[in-house]
Amino acid sequence: MRAFAVILGPAARRGLSRLMPVAHRLRAAGARIRVEYTQTATEARRHAATAVQGGEVVVAAGGDGTIRLLAGAVADAGGLLGVVPAGRGNDLARQLALPHSPDAVADLLLHGPTRHLDVLRVAGQTIVGSVYAGLDAAANELANRSRLPASLVYPTTGLRALLRWPRTRYTITVDGRTEEVYAYTVVAANCGYYGGGLHVAPAARPDDGALDVVVIGHATKLLFPVALRRMRTGRHVGLPQVTTYRGRSVTVHADRPVAVYGDGDPVGRVDRLHVEVRPRALRIIA
Repeated sequence: MRAFAVILGPAARRGLSRLMPVAHRLRAAGARIRVEYTQTATEARRHAATAVQGGEVVVAAGGDGTIRLLAGAVADAGGLLGVVPAGRGNDLARQLALPHSPDAVADLLLHGPTRHLDVLRVAGQTIVGSVYAGLDAAANELANRSRLPASLVYPTTGLRALLRWPRTRYTITVDGRTEEVYAYTVVAANCGYYGGGLHVAPAARPDDGALDVVVIGHATKLLFPVALRRMRTGRHVGLPQVTTYRGRSVTVHADRPVAVYGDGDPVGRVDRLHVEVRPRALRIIA
């Protein structure tokens, strides 16, 4: 039977509340489960690596940021990751159709099959879902400071960021092919969803060895709300201002430093960004 190590960070209230009924069911089934409380990202990764060495499944009880934090350590150590969805966005859980009820989560952790997922590498970090540079990252900065619920926070902060956004030129190179475009954002996606359910890259698959690049080109600022609405179902890719590419790596140059985020967390504020795929690097119960 699998043994589990849950790694919780300092802001673990939501994850802990979702974890407790799952942990009760795992223990009732005879599984061993322990919880490690950590104060820093470095400490969390160290505990994850130790758990892998001890033959335990590392469990991320949280959202996409929590998964991102632990995924790199688990992939590097050759371990296995489990997920208790407990974030605002839960976009990886949505992509993988992970369950949310305590009974179903516990059953999946105990008996679910293992999948091998690709991950993205950018600026020395491991990203599971997507990396994005531009307007959406600026909105993410505002969202991380907001106390609004997920259903309101992303549309509200997106509008605020849009009103402040200056015209920005990007030079985008995908597997050696270069394009130059004025754009609102460039997204390098391993998974199809981001921003709490926006289907930004509907063709993306997390185990196909490639990343999908979605570019929302510059136009009137009335375009972006239209694209945002269509993004709920992935229909935005039919707009003439939206261009998509697929490849193993992408390099993005902006004509000024722009915010860059990955899986809901900051990567940096830079004018050059390089993202590449590590195929099948992460083992996950899904």
